[in-house]
Amino acid sequence: MASVQILDERTIRIQVTLEDAVAMIQEASRHLDDYASEIVTIYEKMPEFQYTHFCFYAYDSARLFEHMLGVDPKAYTSFTLEAPDSFFYSLYGGMAGLYDRAVQQMG
Repeated sequence: MASVQILDERTIRIQVTLEDAVAMIQEASRHLDDYASEIVTIYEKMPEFQYTHFCFYAYDSARLFEHMLGVDPKAYTSFTLEAPDSFFYSLYGGMAGLYDRAVQQMG
């Protein structure tokens, strides 16, 4: 499970692992109707970030991420995300697998 450290009233540090990416993919798959737009956005935009530095907030695609954290990073003025490359590559692969179904769901 993701680790969220509250450093002070304005700052948090988030650490995620490969397992968190798998959990996000599973959650998105179970609730495709809720996360279809985010699946499409992550899949289409992640290459612009070379797959390993994706910003969920750049495209308003953070609901799934926030759900998995159990905390709203927007409630803080600063947060850092520490994630291995495997987190991002796995997340991208999972979104790629769900992409066609998500597009159909939106359509």
